[in-house]
Amino acid sequence: MYVRQWLFDITGFFFPLYCPVCGNILCHPGEVICLACELKMPRTNFVKDPENPVAQLFWGRTKLEGATSLMRFEKGSKYQSLIHGLKYRGEKRIGLFLGKLIGKELLPTSFSDVDFIVPVPLHPKKEKKRGFNQSEVIASGIYEITGIPVRNNILFRKQHTETQTHKNRYQRWENMDGVFEISNENGVLHNKKILLVDDVVTTGSTLEACAETLHRSGPSAIYIATIACA
Repeated sequence: MYVRQWLFDITGFFFPLYCPVCGNILCHPGEVICLACELKMPRTNFVKDPENPVAQLFWGRTKLEGATSLMRFEKGSKYQSLIHGLKYRGEKRIGLFLGKLIGKELLPTSFSDVDFIVPVPLHPKKEKKRGFNQSEVIASGIYEITGIPVRNNILFRKQHTETQTHKNRYQRWENMDGVFEISNENGVLHNKKILLVDDVVTTGSTLEACAETLHRSGPSAIYIATIACA
């Protein structure tokens, strides 16, 4: 432990790592954000409330056993840099870190009593351009805490859609219609509990489309967990 810290200190003297939230130098090996920023993170604690705002997004739209987000996403917030670092700068360690935080929240709840974690897929062209799927990275972080296996080969995005950023709720729903397909060989999802994972939920259109596609294979329950809710 002391050797690791010593090596980190020596390396950090020449190549310091900075907290992506506040910009201060990170002082300990393995840190992704500093402890102060982790403690100040705008957590939702929605996992404790079955009628939380994220769960309510899906009422009357698709059947879920529960839905939650780790933190609130506020445009212009310092914590926005975490999402941007993961999605647009390829900082996978951020996704693993946030996935582990979600995993710790889910562990003592019914969210962790599932058979599979299913990340929301990217279209192959987009994944090739980005180099990875951020939802799969988050799912890997959850797995490291909970031990729930991740299944990346169940849900597929068959259409490359336009960005959702500037669309209203109806346009987002229309944009996602018929986008996903499922591979349910040997009925692997039948009567199983699934945790669907994504980075950010805004109107819920993408996750709704994923959940509706998964429902066709007869799972007994679907839960949703995301890093942030906007």
